[in-house]
Amino acid sequence: MAMHNPPHPGDFIREIYMRPFGITGRTLAAKLGVAPSTLNRVLQGRSGVSSDMALRLSKAVGRSAESWLAMQDNFDLWRSRQTIDLAAVEKIEFDAA
Repeated sequence: MAMHNPPHPGDFIREIYMRPFGITGRTLAAKLGVAPSTLNRVLQGRSGVSSDMALRLSKAVGRSAESWLAMQDNFDLWRSRQTIDLAAVEKIEFDAA
């Protein structure tokens, strides 16, 4: 089932982990072992969660690395569905041998 407007992982991090617990971007970046600017790009939705970042998030705040990557994939796929026109794409019919 397709998700309707799934959150970007950066929004999720801010709303679930940072705001309720008063964690700053600099503090979280330090715990993740990344530059504050790197984390800020994810938090602002300008960068996606990479496999490296997924592993770091998994250890620092929880959830599996796979769940962080799935959240990013769901967001990317939803966004692509909003913008890509598939009208010119043709289905290939494969003959059974």
